[in-house]
Amino acid sequence: MRLVVGITGASGAVYAVRFLEVARQLGVETHLVVTGWGRKTIEHELRRPTEEVLRLASRSYRPGDLGSELASGTFRTDGMVILPCSMKTLGALAAGYTADLVTRAADVCLKEGRTLVICPRETPLHAVHLENMLRLSRAGAVIMPPVPAFYDHPRTIADLVDHFVGRIFDRFGVAHGLYREWRGMELDRG
Repeated sequence: MRLVVGITGASGAVYAVRFLEVARQLGVETHLVVTGWGRKTIEHELRRPTEEVLRLASRSYRPGDLGSELASGTFRTDGMVILPCSMKTLGALAAGYTADLVTRAADVCLKEGRTLVICPRETPLHAVHLENMLRLSRAGAVIMPPVPAFYDHPRTIADLVDHFVGRIFDRFGVAHGLYREWRGMELDRG
């Protein structure tokens, strides 16, 4: 399995780092692009150098490297996740504006019919955000905001992160063991 991972400047870098850690453990080949604001967010939120995060990937690229293999549909991948996805990146994609390697690689996924998972991290959302998400969904993208799940009784933030990261791996058909599969719940029928 070969996946492209884009990290933008939206809050939520912890999700991307965990995705890369698990991908490495599972033997998933990852090609990483971190935007300038993505770097700043990693360093601010996680208090760790971006270079450590870059080393988690199989290969990393500069966001301005539009001549890389990720910019071409002939470089075969199983898809891409943008985690987290800023509204700037979301808007650019919705408009077909591919000024950097994150948006170009995502555009390649759409045009080649590959899985593109977009994890927008913003709240509240206004009409333009929603229209951009709808436009991308209609183009074939999977819109997957990092929404925590509580039905499996998480005890830590790491549990919440793992559940969401596992749901992303689900979209790519990758078995992961990050959360228990839902088996229903017993209801008091009395």
